[in-house]
Amino acid sequence: MDIEISLTPEVIAEIGGFPITNTLLMTIVISIVIIISSVILRRKNDDVPRGFQNFAESILDGLLDLVDGVTKDRALSKRFFPIIATIFIFVIMSNWVELIPGLGTIGTYQIHEGEMILVPFIRSPSADLNMTLAVAVFSVVAAQFMGAFALGIKKYAGKFFVSPFKKPYVVGTFVGILEIISEFAKIISFSFRLFGNIFAGEVLLLVMIALVPLIIPIPFLFLELFVGFVQALVFTMLSLVFFKMATEAH
Repeated sequence: MDIEISLTPEVIAEIGGFPITNTLLMTIVISIVIIISSVILRRKNDDVPRGFQNFAESILDGLLDLVDGVTKDRALSKRFFPIIATIFIFVIMSNWVELIPGLGTIGTYQIHEGEMILVPFIRSPSADLNMTLAVAVFSVVAAQFMGAFALGIKKYAGKFFVSPFKKPYVVGTFVGILEIISEFAKIISFSFRLFGNIFAGEVLLLVMIALVPLIIPIPFLFLELFVGFVQALVFTMLSLVFFKMATEAH
């Protein structure tokens, strides 16, 4: 019986004909953890933070300082912060799922092409192109709303569509087309960068665990811990920069 390495997420069950993949399962778990943690943090809002509240506030303060460093405007930072913080926390938790003990070793056995293989329950949502694409689309679409809210719909649309009475019309139209293409390019860049790095790291860990299950994989775990943080930070910083650019006129 072998462990299958697949680019696509593996189906572990079906509910009413709807396939439940291992990445979807972990995405649901992560979402529940974030929601429950948010509710607990909201209810336990002591003046002198301790324990979990202290830990959560330190992370949120660091993220707010990061946003302030880019926007240079606290009012704008407060507008960006909820989305930026959510993206960072969700992406970093998705990246670090691959570090959970049981990766590639706990799952259900299924017959695939005549062979019995282990389909793992645990797989990083970031190793699923569907998830990274969804987060990328959310980030880019949110930037459009931020820009339209800050500049007004008409002025923001002027970045992409030039009035035929405005000179030089040809140059403006060409620039507008480039702007539209760049928005789609952001989605592709976002999704494939995150997917490629996390999927490669997950495959590396699976191979090392299969070859030498003790001691040797430990350095690679720390490496993936670092890579997961860097990728979440890069994704968040780029989203923040795109938000800032969207709220600025030409």
